Amino acid sequence: MGLIDQTARIPSFEGVVKASARLRGRAGTTPLIKSELLSKRFEAEVWLKIETATPIASFKLRGAFNALLATSETSFLQRAVTSSTGNHGQAVAFAAKTLGVPADIFLPDNPNSTKRDMIAAFGGTIHVGGYDIDDAKRRAREFCATMGGTFVDDGEDIHVIEGAGTIGLEIGSDLSDIDWVFTPLGSGSLASGTAAGLKGLQPKARVVAVQSERSPAMVESFHASSTIERPVDTIADCITCRVPAVLALNSMLRYVDDANLVSDAALLSAVHTLVSDAHVLAETGAAAGLAGAWLRRAELKRRRVVVIVTGANIPMNHLRQALAGPGLG
Repeated sequence: MGLIDQTARIPSFEGVVKASARLRGRAGTTPLIKSELLSKRFEAEVWLKIETATPIASFKLRGAFNALLATSETSFLQRAVTSSTGNHGQAVAFAAKTLGVPADIFLPDNPNSTKRDMIAAFGGTIHVGGYDIDDAKRRAREFCATMGGTFVDDGEDIHVIEGAGTIGLEIGSDLSDIDWVFTPLGSGSLASGTAAGLKGLQPKARVVAVQSERSPAMVESFHASSTIERPVDTIADCITCRVPAVLALNSMLRYVDDANLVSDAALLSAVHTLVSDAHVLAETGAAAGLAGAWLRRAELKRRRVVVIVTGANIPMNHLRQALAGPGLG
């Protein structure tokens, strides 16, 4: 697939390596663990990259820290501003607090209460309003233009993507001969960054991004090599996207091998299976990698597979719903 903007600068393996050095001592490495029960279920060798083992229980800390640290290298860091459904907002609030600057986090209406409480606990000033994440982003940018500060864009910031790419760098360094990696897909920062980091070490590894069929904009845009807006109506708030980010989409088209959609029911089943088979807690969208792997399980037999579990900030009603229903298969 070709880039939709041939002149755009996109993330690189070298940028991911620089991000890894920048994050040293700021965002620690996370566990990569083989799951015997999942391996048996898939008839494959299944490993879990557990990105929930961070101070914010999400992978987003890597990108936010890298973006703010990179900004501070070239200019005065006055204030951090972002829009988020929750996890990216937590990350920016945590990183800003660590660096000693205020953070303003814009959330859409009816935000995830667990994530909202964590943002407040990290000292972020919360602004609620907007019918979805992209509407909240518009409000955040207007605030930033008026009040000043650094806007940390999850999807259009190269440093956010390269920070997320350190996940792929760690996977490729810790485990050899990887056949497949499955990752959740929201804005595209994680999928594209992970693929850039991993393929710099293991170019034959295949990376597949997985999104809810009730928020399909990035998957459809990936297959069309063009931005396509789609409405959002999914339980999986951490992998929503109505308006595709051009930089993240360009990066996916450069590095990611495929993208699939799964049902919300499959996401809930994947949450259930992660708890029962691996004793790992995941929020609904964070289990998308496992749901996507299950969708393609016939291709994975006797292969070495890594599933990235991206966050554990699940509301109790979603967890009860997942555990009350069936697991995968």
